[in-house]
Amino acid sequence: MGDVGIPREKILVAFFQDLAPDVLEELRAKFRGREVSSVTLKRGEAIPSDLAQQASYIVTFTNLPDPEDAQNIKLIHFLSAGLDHSIHHPIFKETSIPLTSSSGVHGPPIAEWTVMNWLVASRKFAFTYESQKKHEWGDGVSSQLQGIHDQVGKKLGILGYGSIGRQIGRVAQALGMTVHAYTASPRPTPSSRHDNGYIVPGTGDKEGTVPASWHHGTDKASIHEFLSLGLDHLVISLPLTPQTTHLLGAEEFEILAASVRPKHAKPYLTNISRGKVLNQNALIEALRSGQLSGAALDVADPEPLPAEHPLWEAPNVQISPHVSSLGVEYFPRSLDIVRENVGRIERGENLLNEYKRGKGY
Repeated sequence: MGDVGIPREKILVAFFQDLAPDVLEELRAKFRGREVSSVTLKRGEAIPSDLAQQASYIVTFTNLPDPEDAQNIKLIHFLSAGLDHSIHHPIFKETSIPLTSSSGVHGPPIAEWTVMNWLVASRKFAFTYESQKKHEWGDGVSSQLQGIHDQVGKKLGILGYGSIGRQIGRVAQALGMTVHAYTASPRPTPSSRHDNGYIVPGTGDKEGTVPASWHHGTDKASIHEFLSLGLDHLVISLPLTPQTTHLLGAEEFEILAASVRPKHAKPYLTNISRGKVLNQNALIEALRSGQLSGAALDVADPEPLPAEHPLWEAPNVQISPHVSSLGVEYFPRSLDIVRENVGRIERGENLLNEYKRGKGY
């Protein structure tokens, strides 16, 4: 009669768009010996019971199964770094299924987006671009081009020194900047400063040696001390949690501006975390008053940002619609994390990027 075949484990990808054939082909190549399928669902729509009950692994963005359909699931992997959009789902509260994020894949594109915005502002690119569209050469010494500067010797403070912050720090150091890192918990020893998550090869700061100084804390006094370092740039790269909601407001912007070094422009703020980390009204006022020289924002509160919102018209602000992490490399890198974690589950090892229930990230 022959041996009965052992059922193959199933990997289900739930997404809000149809996966291209070449993406599915790459998926199957990464997970040979396992059955790979996909389902297209509306954002937030529950994964159908029959598909969830058959799956061993789920890869998703906002689509999750009901807990009663998740008995056979060994891992749920999210295609995002932050999971704040899903943490109230029963899967988080009523099951112990391991949950992992795509933290680590965002570092290279977001670091490039960040530096792009710095240079657009500091090199007055918008002015020369508008002149190009008008076919105007100009004389190169226009008053519009006064204040152009480079980044050498500038101080960069990074609030949240995870994988994204580390790649921004690496690139900033290459530009001649001095980097200062801020984390919630203390990192007093070399080993405590290691990045133990997923790292795109050739990027990041695995050993944590880029920062000239490390700072930590969750209280206002610690944050204020960090903002008093005389920073030229402040990058916000924090997860959104109850503790980080509206972490920065009018008082913090005032401290940041008051600490600027002589002959340096007012600080430039970059937010690539979540819009709610800032008090947005206070940010608008800080831009209008000149406390901040400018801001690059890939996130807003709310999203999408309404057309009539005053943030659009704030001076020296550059806004993009939450796209700083995009690139053709995103999906393959996220799947590399899944492949690594499938192997770790088989070997009984700790998972990469595992969500810690109770911490919010």
